[in-house]
Amino acid sequence: MKLKPLADRVLVRRLEVEEKTVGGIIIPDSAKEKPLKGEVIAAGPGKLDDNGSRVALGVKEGDAVLFAKYAGTEISIEGVDHLIMREDDILAVVE
Repeated sequence: MKLKPLADRVLVRRLEVEEKTVGGIIIPDSAKEKPLKGEVIAAGPGKLDDNGSRVALGVKEGDAVLFAKYAGTEISIEGVDHLIMREDDILAVVE
């Protein structure tokens, strides 16, 4: 399924977290938190400013990003969980 976000929205796939701690302890599924890091899968064209001109997004497809804990709306695409969120919900781009 192809999905193209509108305006300043971004489609993000969560990245998997480590299942072991640095000390070698395996974390059970019930104790894991959802990761706050993901990869940008698709980005909208940007939002319109007061003059009606388009403001480009600061992220692009393939960027690794950090986002707020309760950011976006969860959706499932072909069995894979994704988030659709506004660019404002993205905290940083990981380089």
